[in-house]
Amino acid sequence: MCGIAGFLESNNRRSAEALKHIALHMADTLRHRGPDDGGCWADAAAGVAFAMRRLAILDLSPAGHQPMESFSGRYVLVFNGEIYNCEDLRREMLAETPGLAFRGHSDTEVMLAAFEHWGVLDSVRRFNGMFAFALWDRRERTLTLGRDRFGEKPLYYGLVGGRLLFASELKALRAHPEFFSEIDVGAVALYLQHNCIPAPYSIYRNIHKLPLASLLTISADDFTGNPLPYSYWSVRDIAEAGAANPFSGSEQDAVELLDALLRDAVRIRMHSDVPLGSFLSGGIDSSTIVALMQEQSSVPVKTFTVGLRESDYNEASEAACVARHLGTDHTEIYVTSQEAHDVIPLLPQMYDEPFADSSQIPTFLVSRLASQHVTVSMSGDGGDEIFGGYNRHTWGDPLWRKLEPFPLALRKLGAASIMALSPKAWDSLFWTFNPVLPRSWRQRVPGYKLHKLASAMESPDAYGMYRRFASHWLAPQELLPGSVVPPTLLTNGHAAHFPSVTEQMMYLDSVTYLPDDILVKLDRASMAVGLECRVPILDHRVVEFAWRLPLSMKVRGQEGKWILRQILYRYVPRELVERPKFGFGIPLDQWLRGPLREWAEELLDEGRLRREAFFNPQPIRRAWKEHLSGKRCWGFHLWDVLMFQAWLEESRRPLAFANPALASAANSRGSV
Repeated sequence: MCGIAGFLESNNRRSAEALKHIALHMADTLRHRGPDDGGCWADAAAGVAFAMRRLAILDLSPAGHQPMESFSGRYVLVFNGEIYNCEDLRREMLAETPGLAFRGHSDTEVMLAAFEHWGVLDSVRRFNGMFAFALWDRRERTLTLGRDRFGEKPLYYGLVGGRLLFASELKALRAHPEFFSEIDVGAVALYLQHNCIPAPYSIYRNIHKLPLASLLTISADDFTGNPLPYSYWSVRDIAEAGAANPFSGSEQDAVELLDALLRDAVRIRMHSDVPLGSFLSGGIDSSTIVALMQEQSSVPVKTFTVGLRESDYNEASEAACVARHLGTDHTEIYVTSQEAHDVIPLLPQMYDEPFADSSQIPTFLVSRLASQHVTVSMSGDGGDEIFGGYNRHTWGDPLWRKLEPFPLALRKLGAASIMALSPKAWDSLFWTFNPVLPRSWRQRVPGYKLHKLASAMESPDAYGMYRRFASHWLAPQELLPGSVVPPTLLTNGHAAHFPSVTEQMMYLDSVTYLPDDILVKLDRASMAVGLECRVPILDHRVVEFAWRLPLSMKVRGQEGKWILRQILYRYVPRELVERPKFGFGIPLDQWLRGPLREWAEELLDEGRLRREAFFNPQPIRRAWKEHLSGKRCWGFHLWDVLMFQAWLEESRRPLAFANPALASAANSRGSV
């Protein structure tokens, strides 16, 4: 696991040492991603430079050092991630190429040999892993950037003043002496809708995220035009292939096959030359991963849970029960509100651009806890998107079938009736009757969800209903006058056809919410403390098999992840994991009315908003007043604005570097 950075310049006039100095300057901002080692390489004739910071996981010897050259000298590679099937690939190449030799046992060396042996495109299709890489081809004089199938590892790039810059995080791009870019107001509009900035956009104009499962190649001899990424794998293709070749076995056959696939996905991710453990929330996904780890481990697996002292948001006790049953070496801590609040000032620099999934706070806390004991941790992320685990997956389709027959005007009237009561009032009603309600009706924030339901009732069609489920500010132009919301996979998602509304939602969640929110949150929170996180459920073999399964094996009645549950029940009693889905959240609404109120008031000050000239203050101030009064719960919407404001403030400060000399050099020229 690493942080990578570099650039390719047209008409380069710098020496190799000057190129290296700049590249190292960029990589130094990524020391948190790779505290163990660093390296740099440059070719002045080509105008190309690579640098990296390394978190050593496989082959801790100098043989794993990067940037790394291929055996023939044709390729030079910097790489962030892990290739889990590298030993299989190594054996295959050795069998096919007598005389082939390897200097060490790092996956970086296997990648380079694969590029030599099969070519770049065929190689990435063979890789089972998470990765972001930059590859220089000396013979063809081309730079190729690549990213894994689900975008687990980040990669930003952009053409700036006759040079292509790339890096794992935006702060490294900003460290280049010629970097300049303006805030993209269209990207801000997308952010307000989705609490993150979806690929291929970034907060800066002309700076892009490489889309998931994509390659981009640019020639040193032709910088004309805007290079376009091309895909080597896609969820849509996999879904269509699954529909064309559905699984025809019994439910028991499906459970056996998925168990074997997940078991192997976990097994290959347990290969590490450093201590390894897993997050454990006590939910279906993380419990399944930990159970399969413990089944294949001769010693107790190290597991980690962070609990919040606000009991409605605490699942640590359930996680502890699962850990005791499985016999793991379990570590849990309970944090106070103040300890969670102390994370907030770190978030703008951690994410480099506005990011407002409030579970970023507990994700960072559990990552920090795990990093004190291990260097690699497993995570159960991906289960909801792949196996239908969100509430919208279980009741979105039946809800729409019930709503569709009614005229839109009548639905809007019903929505207004629900909205007549505040979320707080609905919460009180639900808690009063909670003892007699069915388990599936018991929700942590019923009032908020009823208001979300009311919003869905106003949708003209099923796709519009999903967009409301997946959005915060439905009309960001109200906050950003004159802005235009750019197209995304979400806005164009209706072009993909699926047999049901549920499968359409699962597909869209897999290609938008999962890579743009969930995996970004996981990567930045974990890498901020030098922890590598691996996600077995996103093994492409598991995903491809899941799309062959009928929907009834994933969503059954009001229960999602049916087939994943059947696997878990083999290892953990049903009663330990069967409970309403809460999610990994914080009591944001309460905090904004209480201990965070002063901080929020300063960032949402009307005069400040007018001076900064990004937002129209009126809808923001109106939402803030309604939230403080308890009339409405605007916590998630306000968090979007607050995280933008906090990021904007941080972005105007000088860049922070690990090396004080580099910090002085950067600060003397100012930063964007």
